[in-house]
Amino acid sequence: MSETLTDNRAALYAPVSHLMHRDDWERLYADDIEAILRLKKERDAVILAHNYQTPEIFHCVADIRGDSLALARAAQTLDQSVIVMAGVHFMAETAKLLNPEKTVLIPDTRAGCSLAEGITAENVRALKAAHPGIPVVTYVNSTASVKAESDICCTSGNAKRLVEGLGVSKIIMIPDEFLARNIEAETGIEMITWPAHCEVHERFTPQEIRQYRRIHKGVTVIAHPECPPDVVAEADFSGSTAQMQDYIAEKQPGKVLLVTECSMSDNLSVFFPATSFVRPCNLCPHMKRITLAGIRHSLETMETSVSIPAHLQNRARQAVERMLAA
Repeated sequence: MSETLTDNRAALYAPVSHLMHRDDWERLYADDIEAILRLKKERDAVILAHNYQTPEIFHCVADIRGDSLALARAAQTLDQSVIVMAGVHFMAETAKLLNPEKTVLIPDTRAGCSLAEGITAENVRALKAAHPGIPVVTYVNSTASVKAESDICCTSGNAKRLVEGLGVSKIIMIPDEFLARNIEAETGIEMITWPAHCEVHERFTPQEIRQYRRIHKGVTVIAHPECPPDVVAEADFSGSTAQMQDYIAEKQPGKVLLVTECSMSDNLSVFFPATSFVRPCNLCPHMKRITLAGIRHSLETMETSVSIPAHLQNRARQAVERMLAA
């Protein structure tokens, strides 16, 4: 191996050096990482990575990292002609809605979401018929067809501000029942909900959180608002993945329990080496379908390109754009 290549690999490895051995990184990831970095230039591509991606993706090949809101905002400003979504399918659809003229690739079409799969456009039309005149606020974790039936989208990071800004006393908030109930508790606005849940966050229990507190004295508990309300009630703070990061940056707690997908702790530990992260390892099987090998293959073959039916594009895009403008 040339000295230049060795130096380059050392720089690429550095962000994840405390998470994995150099030999393992070289054997499992280095070749794919170098190929992806080369292919990005050849394809005029940019990689967007959600906070739940594994560290070798998040820190070694991603150009833009963040929660759903940050990725959606970034998607509006990109110069590259190809977008690779290291996330799940609804995120790739959102990027395509905001960039209809660009190629948006999803490395694995099986990377779905229990929330997005938990409601259909027909379900939304039935809700609107049963509750005429009530605005529909739809979590961005949804399909384009559901977004097209909605008045405005939201993320876990802006949901509270957005629903308060509507100036109404009742809202249809879909599809995440727990997010809606947690926002209802914060705002006092009545929520008409739908019984869909995140398969990662719904597994956490109050008893589990209390057990962690007994074992890890003085731990700061930060819960995602997709968790059940009784879990959120046990936390010191609740917020989106971006708000979790901001909270740690501001408060600088010595020990943290992130009640969310466990790659979040791995990724934030790079930014906050002085904080000890307790890891309750609930994995998202869909996020973990995205791999370095899959990203490399996607850039090599330009597969799989995301498309949205023409009759849905404008209405779904408007719901997302209203969210970003709010």
